[in-house]
Amino acid sequence: MINTLESLLTFENIYLFANWGIVPFWLLLVFIPNHAITKIFCHSIIVPLLLTIAYVFVARQIILEGSILKGFNLYLGLDGLNEIYSNESLRLVFWLHFLAISLFIGSWIARDCQRYMVPKILSIPCIIITYFAGPVGIVTYWLIRIIYAKRINFYE
Repeated sequence: MINTLESLLTFENIYLFANWGIVPFWLLLVFIPNHAITKIFCHSIIVPLLLTIAYVFVARQIILEGSILKGFNLYLGLDGLNEIYSNESLRLVFWLHFLAISLFIGSWIARDCQRYMVPKILSIPCIIITYFAGPVGIVTYWLIRIIYAKRINFYE
């Protein structure tokens, strides 16, 4: 049974499942950020836990194929980064990492909007921008947040 499951868990299937599977959670953050379902799935450990399971599975494959040290090539320059992204397993593990961190930030924005009573019409674009371009979305939200929090805060 494990072998059957493992044969279904190709990198392509993991990518497709994670990539499309994350979209409903982003939609919850955009359309019903205060709902109990959103709190259960987006503001809890459930989704990161699922992404972690996929991450550990792919990391195991990286260790088995002996590519674990190639991951450190990203610190050697753009050529090292290019080399990493040419390796399917390393590329997938980085993508899973990106999905988890981006959703965490989107979830934080949704919760913080509630805290500072930022109107939904302003929070929705920030969450969407965070989904597509993480750092731009969080800085956009931070600039809006300054107005509603009535202070500039560089940490929290």
